Amino acid sequence: QVKLVESGGGLVQAGGSLRLSCAASGSISSINLMGWYRQAPGKQREWVASLTRVGDTNYAVSVAGRFTISRGSAGDTVDLQMNRLKREDTAVYFCNGKAYNGPDVPLRDYWGQGTQVTISS
Repeated sequence: QVKLVESGGGLVQAGGSLRLSCAASGSISSINLMGWYRQAPGKQREWVASLTRVGDTNYAVSVAGRFTISRGSAGDTVDLQMNRLKREDTAVYFCNGKAYNGPDVPLRDYWGQGTQVTISS
């Protein structure tokens, strides 16, 4: 129903910046919350940032002040601007969409395939 495709990953030096983009297609209207997650080797998938339909944002403590989540100008992407990158930011970054359709309906999660972000020193 919903397809999410990430792009923008790559290799960046510590202190540098990178902008990730998540292109959404399909039944986008069913999504209540968009966000970014990341998973580093040997670690569980970690929530990074979220964006509500009305534009409210939330960030993990580890990225607050450095990362910014926003909706693209065309309205069909959710971007993650990453500044002052650190080695610990190295991970596969996943775009996520959550659909809440009622208290008796299971939450639906939609995921992209992920994009690799590697920070070098």
